[in-house]
Amino acid sequence: MPGKTFVLVHGLWHGGWSWARVADLLRAKGHRVSAPTQTGLGERSHLMSADITMDTFVQDIVRHLEWEDLRDVTLVGHSFGGAPVTGAADLVADRIAELVYLDGIMLENGESWFDLLPEDIVQARTAQARASSGGLSLPPAPPEAFGVTHPDDVAFLQPRLTPHPFATLTTPLRLTHPIANGRPVTYIRCTDPVYPPATIAHDRARHLGWPVREIATGHDAMVTAPGAVAKMLDTL
Repeated sequence: MPGKTFVLVHGLWHGGWSWARVADLLRAKGHRVSAPTQTGLGERSHLMSADITMDTFVQDIVRHLEWEDLRDVTLVGHSFGGAPVTGAADLVADRIAELVYLDGIMLENGESWFDLLPEDIVQARTAQARASSGGLSLPPAPPEAFGVTHPDDVAFLQPRLTPHPFATLTTPLRLTHPIANGRPVTYIRCTDPVYPPATIAHDRARHLGWPVREIATGHDAMVTAPGAVAKMLDTL
């Protein structure tokens, strides 16, 4: 049976590097895998700019699919990566076979991430960004915020986290079709511990009638439980 083509999209403060363990396991099973890094993060952190918006993140994924000429793609969005995955499906659904949200956020047309957060959290994040960079970026949260506590996992994650372009949190996702644009969708929820910011997306997935699977690990499942993530993706 021929392998699938996976495109793995990271979340806040991360980069394509965060998928390394899962990518290796999927490739060992014969799948084609890529994990692009969004503009301003990871190895592209030197491109940090106030001009990086949600539209930038969507175009990062669209251009990756187009320039690599990827088709019949299983497009996976972790955490904040759920938003640009939704945006890419809106624009190039013909290249996508299915969508997977791994504890991923789910925005509707015209929504920004901050629109879904309590006002006190928005104010705290805004104050952090102003204090650390004049509002340009949001400094990384500690690994334990993502459920990462094992020393080896912390050593892998912490040095690689980079500040996140702040305007991507405040600018809206623009859609012209319903979420997922007709593509099949699976939602994977991380349950041990539950990551509260992902609860809204999980509830929306349930409301839409999408299949929901669970992995008993923390939010950064691709770091803490790569075997379980790869197995679930392989058997979708």
